[in-house]
Amino acid sequence: MNVRETAYAKINLALHVRRRREDGYHELETLFAFVDAGDVLTSRHAETDSVQVLGEFASALDNPFDNIVARALGALPRADGLAVTLEKNLPVAAGLGGGSADAGAVFRIVRERHGLPDDWRTRAARLGADVPACVDSVTCIGRGTGTELEPVESDLIGMPVLLVNPRVPLATGPVFAAWSGVDDGPLPEGSVREIALAGTNGLEAPAIQRVPVIADVLAALSDTDAWLARMSGSGATCFALFDTAGQRDAAAQAMPRAWWQMKGNLR
Repeated sequence: MNVRETAYAKINLALHVRRRREDGYHELETLFAFVDAGDVLTSRHAETDSVQVLGEFASALDNPFDNIVARALGALPRADGLAVTLEKNLPVAAGLGGGSADAGAVFRIVRERHGLPDDWRTRAARLGADVPACVDSVTCIGRGTGTELEPVESDLIGMPVLLVNPRVPLATGPVFAAWSGVDDGPLPEGSVREIALAGTNGLEAPAIQRVPVIADVLAALSDTDAWLARMSGSGATCFALFDTAGQRDAAAQAMPRAWWQMKGNLR
C-alpha cells in the first residue's frame, strides 16, 4: 500500500535571535506555523530504502541518495525498506524548511507504518534544527536552536497565506553569520496573531544585504491587502497573511511572473 504525505511548508511568523552560542549555533525564539501545501512524498514497501526525486526543484538536489530524505530513512530503525518518491515543489535554501519538512514527512510515514522510537525527537534534531517541529507540523514556539518546542493554540488556523520567492537561493549559515549581534529580545506575549503582529524577523536585514531583491518582494506584498508581510526564516521566501482567499488570490495575480509563489492556508 502506498502512503502519501505532504511535507508542509514551514514559515516563521516571528523569529527573534537572542545570542551566538559557543558551539557556533544561535539561541533564538521563533513562532513556527505551517502551510497546508508543500512537497509531496509517496512511499511503498521495498526490499531496501530508495529515494527518487521529481518536480520543479528536483535538479537542486544534486545527489538524491544523500539528501535529507535518505538520511531520515536511515535514522529510523525498521524491519523492511521504503521506496520514497519526493515531488520537490518548494524551492531549496528558501527559508521554508523544505528539507526539514521532507524529513518530517518521512517520520510521519514511518510512524504510520511502524511507529517511532521513544527517542525520535533526538533523532529528528540530529537531522536539522527545524526537523522536530516539522514532524507534527503544527503551530508552536521554538526555543534554543529551535528544537525546544512548546505547542500553542492558534487563532490563525485556516488563514489564507501567499508564499513568494524571487528564485534566488540563500544559504542559512551566511545569513546567521551576518546577524548584527543585537539581542532581538523575547517573543511578545498574547495570541498567535498578536505575537505575529508584534514580533519581527531578526534575520531580515542581513538577508536583504546578501539578496537585495528580498526588499522588493516585501514591498510588493506590503502593497496588497495583507495584514502581515514578512520574510520567513533566513530567506529569501516572504509570506503574506490575508483575511480572505479572494485578497490572497488577487495579491498572487499582482506578483511578477518571474517570482515563484505558492498559495495555501495555515494549518
